[in-house]
Amino acid sequence: MTEHDTASALRLTSSVWREGSVIAQDVRADEIIELAHDPDSLIWVDLVSPTWDQLDPIVRGLGLPSSATEDALAPHERVKLTRHDEYLFFTVYGTDYTPAHADELFGTVRTSRVSGIVLPSALVTIRLDDGFDLDELRARWADADDLERHGAGTLVYNLLDMVVDQHFATIQSLDDAVEDLEESLFAQQRTGNTFQRQVYELRKNLVTLRRVVLPMRDVVNGLLRHQHVAGDDFQTLYEDLNDHVLRASEWTDSLRDLSSSLFETNLSLQDARLNIVMKKLSGWAAIIAVPTAITGWFGMNVPYPFFGQPAGFWLSAGLILAMSVGLYVTFKQRDWL
Repeated sequence: MTEHDTASALRLTSSVWREGSVIAQDVRADEIIELAHDPDSLIWVDLVSPTWDQLDPIVRGLGLPSSATEDALAPHERVKLTRHDEYLFFTVYGTDYTPAHADELFGTVRTSRVSGIVLPSALVTIRLDDGFDLDELRARWADADDLERHGAGTLVYNLLDMVVDQHFATIQSLDDAVEDLEESLFAQQRTGNTFQRQVYELRKNLVTLRRVVLPMRDVVNGLLRHQHVAGDDFQTLYEDLNDHVLRASEWTDSLRDLSSSLFETNLSLQDARLNIVMKKLSGWAAIIAVPTAITGWFGMNVPYPFFGQPAGFWLSAGLILAMSVGLYVTFKQRDWL
């Protein structure tokens, strides 16, 4: 495949609404800019894994600098919202939790990035892969009331609401995983370092999740500040969305604290078990010391009462038995054995 062939294979999905109805779903790349500035229509365009040469002309035609193209294509861009004149550019991450398979200790949190350019009557989304579910997003838009009158605000709100819902679903899955770890924490039989590795994997997932959940507050607050771009009729909805974002952030932080507590509690339990083992070993060592001491006394090569007589043997055996049993009963009553 030549470079020209690669550049021409732009993966583009779109929808155009006019007077409340979808009038087109196959928009060409050269029509995006014209339709985005048409006040009588509402357009959504989704680009998957575009190259710089494919995306930069569209970004510049929409009135954004090339830095927006760089932000949309950079591999490790953070969650953010920026304003360019009358347009907004945002980057958010959807999340998904994949449970552990048979050969894995813990599941994995996966993220899928979505960047967007918001105009009063247009939304252009840029994705680096197919991880984000567009079918669910279209279904949300189909159920939205008076889509065209609210403009791009409806599109942006439903997109962010879906992202936050994914965050909640992922957090709930991690919460369930934490409950399973709590149950195994106090199990009597746990071998090796499996539990420590599971807690470590949990913390890694929480760090990944926290990086994309916490900055969502800045994105939603930014949309509240720029409602003239994102939609003036959505203050109540964005405030409710902001409340959901705060709840997700607090829930993530609480799970992070709980994971630390799990690790510390596991260490404390290991210390407690070690103390119990040492206590039992010390008790048995004391019991074993009795026959050692007595046999050592009666094994001296100097005369003692009943030296060289059968009574000496029975005396030593009786002392060993009586003192050993006495120590065993005493330690058992004090829960040392």
